[in-house]
Amino acid sequence: MKTKFLFFILFGFSLNSLAQEEIKVEKYTAHNKGKFFVSWGGNRESYTKSDVTFTGKDYNFTIDNMAARDKPKGWHVDYINPMRMTIPQTNFRLGYFVSDHYSVTVGVDHMKYVMTQNQIANVTGSINLPIGDAGAIHNGIYNNTPVNFADETFLIYEHTDGLNYVNTEISRHDDISSLFRITNTDKIQVNLTEGVGVGVLYPKTNTTLLGKSRHDEFHVSGYGTSVKAGLNITFFKHFYIQGELKGGYINMQDIRTTQSNEDKASQDFFFFQRIIAFGGIFKI
Repeated sequence: MKTKFLFFILFGFSLNSLAQEEIKVEKYTAHNKGKFFVSWGGNRESYTKSDVTFTGKDYNFTIDNMAARDKPKGWHVDYINPMRMTIPQTNFRLGYFVSDHYSVTVGVDHMKYVMTQNQIANVTGSINLPIGDAGAIHNGIYNNTPVNFADETFLIYEHTDGLNYVNTEISRHDDISSLFRITNTDKIQVNLTEGVGVGVLYPKTNTTLLGKSRHDEFHVSGYGTSVKAGLNITFFKHFYIQGELKGGYINMQDIRTTQSNEDKASQDFFFFQRIIAFGGIFKI
């Protein structure tokens, strides 16, 4: 009896030790719920062509299929210079894991949108500015009329102090480290992420329209929606690099163009964004 009793005590002690050992070796990266993360990075964008309508007291016209591009900075110290961080095209995101696989984030995609200046596009509408105004040389009726926009006296049109997409996203995260035969995810972990987002557009539009003084202030101009997919590589539990592909739709019906409240523009288009971001993940 004493031998059996001693055996059960030793067996129970061994199971308890193994359980404690299992708890001790559970990896930090095994669970995400309750963790915060923050990232900062850069992007490149592509835009579909867009019909842009300009309205004001003495004009109402639409540019058909206007082409535009982004304004890249390239690899530059401005991305980490606090005094110049808004000059490049950037992405900021702050998030929280509500479960091991799902996060909620808020962020700003600071994109730049520049009308291709040397394009020829068709214009429909009318311009009837008072004689003597700088833009009066463009007065007339336009009926799908080709216009060469290399002439900057007609229009310069940019969202370069940002086509700012202020948005919130819901994302899913899945650890795929095993596909790369990684066993210690606390040293290196590979995650796949997908998400959907919605937000508002808060651009500072730089527009010189028919010789008028530009508005040049931030203004809520519309809304956007987006979807994304990305690959996240986390090092030593807390630091990561993430690459993303993001596509979306932007609709802006209240773009300020000049200092007059009567003047505005409207447009909608699709965008495709390529992002590289660096970040940290931690638990408070």
